[in-house]
Amino acid sequence: MPFLELETSLPAGRLPPGLAQELCAAAADILGKPAERVNVTVRSGLPMVLAGSAEPCAQLFVSSIGVVGSAEQNQRHSARFFDVLTAKLGLGPERTPWELVELRCGVTMPNAGTGLFLKDCHPLLPTGALADWQEQNSHDVPVIP
Repeated sequence: MPFLELETSLPAGRLPPGLAQELCAAAADILGKPAERVNVTVRSGLPMVLAGSAEPCAQLFVSSIGVVGSAEQNQRHSARFFDVLTAKLGLGPERTPWELVELRCGVTMPNAGTGLFLKDCHPLLPTGALADWQEQNSHDVPVIP
């Protein structure tokens, strides 16, 4: 479940219509995840200072399980996210930093009714065990250290 957070000093009126949806589609393609699992937040008109300058800027935070974290993955993804951001926002590379963060299994929740997004990545559980347990006990949210 990738999370993208775009923060920018650009006012909402300077952002292209449908930017959040375009970022969602781009992230799904770049990260190889279904768009239905991608979460995008766009915050515009923020007071921001980047490298000592209040000139227009934007910063992108990307976090996901299993597709960011290694130097090779981050280099490949960074180049593609950079292309999307510069094309959509019209800002140069010095004004568009980003951060790619690898999430650990079990730190995201799709919603309170479905429990932790551990599914089949906890090493102590056999494949499908958590999903089976959640299906039978959907009112409980498991906590597994």
